[in-house]
Amino acid sequence: MKKLMSLLFKKPEVPATRLVAALSAYFLLFLNISFWRFVFTHAEPSGLIGGLFMLSVPVLIFTLLYLSFSLLLLPYIGKPLLILLLIISAGVNYLMYQFGVFIDADMIRNTFETHPGEVKDLITLRSVLWLTALGIVPAVMLARIKIVFKPFWKETLGRLKRCGLLLLCLLIFLPFVYKEYASFGRNNNQVRRLVSPLNYIYATVRYFQIEHQKKRPFTKLDEAAEHVPYPDEEKTVFILVLGETARAMNFSLNGYARETNPKLKTQDIVNFPHVESAGTATAFSVPSIFSFTPRGDFSPTDAKYTENLLDLLQQTGYEIFWKENDNGCKGVCQRVPNVEMDLKDQRFCDGTYCRDEILLDGLEEYLANIQGEHAFIVLHTIGSHGPTYYRRYPPEFKKFTPTCDTEEIQTCTQEQIINTYDNTILYTDHIVSSVIDILKKFPHYESGLLYVSDHGESLGENGVYLHGLPYSIAPKEQTSVPMVLWMSEVMKKSDHIDYDCLKKKAAEGNFSHDNLSHSLLSLMEVDSKWYDKKMDFFEGCRTTPLPRKS
Repeated sequence: MKKLMSLLFKKPEVPATRLVAALSAYFLLFLNISFWRFVFTHAEPSGLIGGLFMLSVPVLIFTLLYLSFSLLLLPYIGKPLLILLLIISAGVNYLMYQFGVFIDADMIRNTFETHPGEVKDLITLRSVLWLTALGIVPAVMLARIKIVFKPFWKETLGRLKRCGLLLLCLLIFLPFVYKEYASFGRNNNQVRRLVSPLNYIYATVRYFQIEHQKKRPFTKLDEAAEHVPYPDEEKTVFILVLGETARAMNFSLNGYARETNPKLKTQDIVNFPHVESAGTATAFSVPSIFSFTPRGDFSPTDAKYTENLLDLLQQTGYEIFWKENDNGCKGVCQRVPNVEMDLKDQRFCDGTYCRDEILLDGLEEYLANIQGEHAFIVLHTIGSHGPTYYRRYPPEFKKFTPTCDTEEIQTCTQEQIINTYDNTILYTDHIVSSVIDILKKFPHYESGLLYVSDHGESLGENGVYLHGLPYSIAPKEQTSVPMVLWMSEVMKKSDHIDYDCLKKKAAEGNFSHDNLSHSLLSLMEVDSKWYDKKMDFFEGCRTTPLPRKS
């Protein structure tokens, strides 16, 4: 009996070299499904050379994995590392396959800055089963194995020999398929972001390289900046409604067939139908919106050590107030008064998220009691943030049906997803129009509002969901965003704005997040060396030039 029990509980012994090969094969076949889907979708092999190219791809990936695991599988530390990689890779594989995401440094940044509620939305029965089957079960099996290592030099030589044989196989293929690799890689360079675990290991290292800043000085933008108003200026109150995950193509203001903007269309607004976002994720776009650095040169890390538009406005006398109902201000509001919405407020919140109407609560009273001469307010909405679109609006805004009332949006039809998403846009229309109506209650103020979304969203087009794709390959669904401006009659007059001219310019022009800081700086009548009138969308529509210090 003791012998039987000993046999049952005895750990199976597996040579290290054999385990490296087995892990490489497992990752190749089961934890790189998104990679294979991409290759089979985008590769166009033809003839014998095309066939050789397709045969060489698994050899290449297996070799890369074998080399990596040969370096990682060391006595004492190798097994824990590989167990961790199995579990992480299963989770990453789920996200890549189900939502069509790619893993790079920006995606790692999004991960570190993700709100716990967003993580909760991704914990579904499907994701748990996926993680268990492809990650936890293999990890448990690996934990039970006793890895047998040969003496150091024998082990090292054995691994070098096998790595050499694999590289030799690749060299045999290389003369025949080099051009195919060059062409495929040039046209699909994002494919490297799908090879697990190399993609997230590299992206994580790259993220920390970017974030690693030692004794970096904080940069002030312009200590000489001043508020230089027109002579007929009134008390200025401006509200920037910062949207989340709204895409321009689903705004009826931009020609969308469905009426998703019934309230805004009744307001005297300026609609900008052609606006490009700075990024495809909040962690990049939000700080970029308040920066004076063009998107191509912008770094979220640099932004943490540099003043932004809000700092300049506060420096020149504006009372700043940021109300937060999304995933944080990404450092933009850390030097100005700000408040996060109370998740315990049962009127608007479910304990994890709050509907955006909470941002309207107390707003009228705040406007009535502004102490300073001028105020600039930011309302950061949760807008259309997925995948739980159905939680973004109250029941009365469930106009388009049937809806996708689940976190697992990939299990819904595209019609259901779009219906649910359009309901979020309908609710956003209500929120923005309500803010305008509140401002109208203060006709003596020089008041205005700008609404703009931080990025767009994919709703299953070409198998892609949510957002966050690398900008170079991101579809227009993720980069084309809505923008709407409203100005009171007092603001139009005091700021000498030809509103009809501005409407025409907005309708015909192409704009981006890069225009915002310059345009808002001019509208707030702040004279600064950072202002570039070429980036100011009000330029050309003023009946009187901006006043300057000299």
